Amino acid sequence: MMPHSNPSIKKQVYDRISYLGTASKADLLNVFPLTSSSMTRLLDEMTTQQLIVVSGLGSSTGGRKPILFQTNPQYRYIFGLEISRIYSSLGLYDMHLNPLSMTRWEMDRSMSPELLATHVTNSAKEFLREHGLSSKDVLGMGIGAVGPLDQSKGIILEPEYFPSASWSHVPICGMLEERLHIPVKLDNGANTALIGEHWALRNQNYQHILYVHAGVTIRSAMMSGGQIVRGAVDTEGAVGQMIIQTNGPRLHGKGNYGALEAFVSVPSLEERVRTQLKIGRSSVLAEIPAERVNFATLTEALVQGDTLVKEQFAETAAYLGIGLANLINALHPECVILGGPLVGAHQLVFETSVEVAKKNTYHYPEYSPVFTQGRLKEEALATGAAVMLLHEWEGE
Repeated sequence: MMPHSNPSIKKQVYDRISYLGTASKADLLNVFPLTSSSMTRLLDEMTTQQLIVVSGLGSSTGGRKPILFQTNPQYRYIFGLEISRIYSSLGLYDMHLNPLSMTRWEMDRSMSPELLATHVTNSAKEFLREHGLSSKDVLGMGIGAVGPLDQSKGIILEPEYFPSASWSHVPICGMLEERLHIPVKLDNGANTALIGEHWALRNQNYQHILYVHAGVTIRSAMMSGGQIVRGAVDTEGAVGQMIIQTNGPRLHGKGNYGALEAFVSVPSLEERVRTQLKIGRSSVLAEIPAERVNFATLTEALVQGDTLVKEQFAETAAYLGIGLANLINALHPECVILGGPLVGAHQLVFETSVEVAKKNTYHYPEYSPVFTQGRLKEEALATGAAVMLLHEWEGE
């Protein structure tokens, strides 16, 4: 069999061109053990299949200007789906991961797995109609979801703190494959968010990245050598059980005493503010019943500069910084990406958590990881799910 007929080599070359954006034959020969003639045949084959297209000419180093290739953004299309506790979102992307259509749903008590699957199906079909596409034009759908998961079987197992109680042992991949007739692949949301941000930051060439998502709970993912670090089990939310205060509080009477999530999470923040309001602290929120204080009202009050709410967000951020320092001291990332509703609520949260993390990082400032909120931010999870599917696609 000729080297250019090997589908694994073809997919590797495709992935390399995709990663670089544009690549010449010489760029690819520096990476792959093919002869010049074999690489020419392979590129001709990929061009004929419309997997790649000629994008122009590169800079000359003395001879003819080299032909530059890029992946064909219209070769196929990909869906990326985020399933989280506060909202879920769906995006349709081209092969360059440009978002073509996006939509979002609030995950309230009525949002059962069946209802979400119906919404996703209807929106996916509408997206295809809008762009004049059919299911044959789609590579598939990637899903980034709250864990724990059985990734190989495409099942969301027993996630906590969903507003709807029906999210237990949900065969989400099978449900959507049956409705949409496309392949569907599942990973936990922290992993897909990190995959998405790593793709968006690819020009920085980061190889060791820590991602922490602060929302209803704390979720994390780690990349080393450019690959997601996967343990023996899928426990993206286990970082929230890191003990930062022995004999401290528990979140909703569950988990470890003094766990990080008891100090850094939407429910713990809501509860602390409600307690302060009940004992008579002044606040713009004092005009509404304490039980109606939720994350939406807290973020509004924070933007208005409410002293009590700002104080509580700052305290949450400081504890997040302690948790980050513990992770950084154990994992030694070169880049730390912070995401999730708590971090996105206000710049105060990011700045305070980073300040505290730096003060508690061993050998700082000699060892100083880059802290960022990433490029994709709220879209990281859904985009990363699409990137994951593109990476796992075996080519044709």
